[in-house]
Amino acid sequence: MERTAECTRKTKETDITVTLNLDGSGQNDISTGIGFFDHMLDGFARHGLFDLTVKAKGDMHVDCHHTVEDTGIVLGQAIAQAAGDKAGIRRYGHFILPMDETLALCAVDLSGRPYLGYDALLTTERIGSLDTEMVREFFYAVSYSAMMNIHLKILDGCNSHHMAEAMFKSFGKALDMATMAEPRIKEVWTTKGSL
Repeated sequence: MERTAECTRKTKETDITVTLNLDGSGQNDISTGIGFFDHMLDGFARHGLFDLTVKAKGDMHVDCHHTVEDTGIVLGQAIAQAAGDKAGIRRYGHFILPMDETLALCAVDLSGRPYLGYDALLTTERIGSLDTEMVREFFYAVSYSAMMNIHLKILDGCNSHHMAEAMFKSFGKALDMATMAEPRIKEVWTTKGSL
């Protein structure tokens, strides 16, 4: 059974639809109106081997904030929906990703408890039309709407493009690991009995 989801959010500020297949091959179709953000979501999907469609329209005449944050909310909802009850999966995932001078670490726990640990000092205010402070806001939104722990750290790096891209790709790799089947268990992997 494929683990898929389709989620939509429509407000006065944004209109966003996300479809996600956790058992995909990295195929994606992404259009947010923010070129660099599209590039980041493409890296997340390709390296996580998720099939992902993102169609987002936002109040870009204001700035990119609402579009990026709300896309994070909807993607988080899609992750939670596609993961289902999380029975028989690894639950935890981690990856250290090198990208030129940058080294990024991501660790995730599909715990049912939201938390974002974020340690990344991006050196520019903007990459293309994406405000760099929105990278943290995106991952915060994903963590809370997916009800998952996400820890992201830049261990080394100086180029903002590389640092942001390494975080999105390492998140894809870590989430792929966390959602993989663990054949030795059938239930939810927790001492509590449920997440």
